Amino acid sequence: MGSATRFLLAIVAIVVVLGFWVAGSYNGLVTRQQATDAQWAQVQNVYQRRADLVPNLVSTVSGAANFEKSTLIAVTNARASVGKVQLPAGTAPTDPAQLAAFEQAQGQLGSALSRLLVVSERYPDIKATAGFVDLQAQLEGTENRISVERGKFNDAVRDYDTAIRRFPAVILAGMMGFAPRPYFTSTPGSETPPKVQFDFSATPAPAKP
Repeated sequence: MGSATRFLLAIVAIVVVLGFWVAGSYNGLVTRQQATDAQWAQVQNVYQRRADLVPNLVSTVSGAANFEKSTLIAVTNARASVGKVQLPAGTAPTDPAQLAAFEQAQGQLGSALSRLLVVSERYPDIKATAGFVDLQAQLEGTENRISVERGKFNDAVRDYDTAIRRFPAVILAGMMGFAPRPYFTSTPGSETPPKVQFDFSATPAPAKP
């Protein structure tokens, strides 16, 4: 076997190995990217579930005499603000500003709902209503699920972002357009319960015997 042939075979072998590496690295990055998209869909599902509970919850409490209208307006406006945040369809956001806007809007809705539940404590008739109790339980379960899915999303993003920054995959990631994705961050003050200043002049009158 001549030296030219050996050289040619060596080149072919290098090309084959390189091809396998490119294919394997690309497929691995695609798999991680798809995982973040799938987990983002789960995050959106649980947030949508919370938004879907709002109309029934507002309808249930709005029938109470002298119920604080400002609280209901805040919840309704916060829900509307969530719908105004524009995000890419079908994929997790790559723009930190977009995710921050989404997170801020969702945080405002969460705070407004928390205040509504606190205010509802002043209305025994509401608390005794089976419909309200069921909605409250669903909302609490949804809030827990939101926390879980956000954590899973951050895990998927960490795995993906780590993969595209490792050498030599970082070279392929840059060439193929695999952009890093932002994390959810903890909302400042989220660990503090909402403070409610009651307007006692609007306290519902006691039921007549």
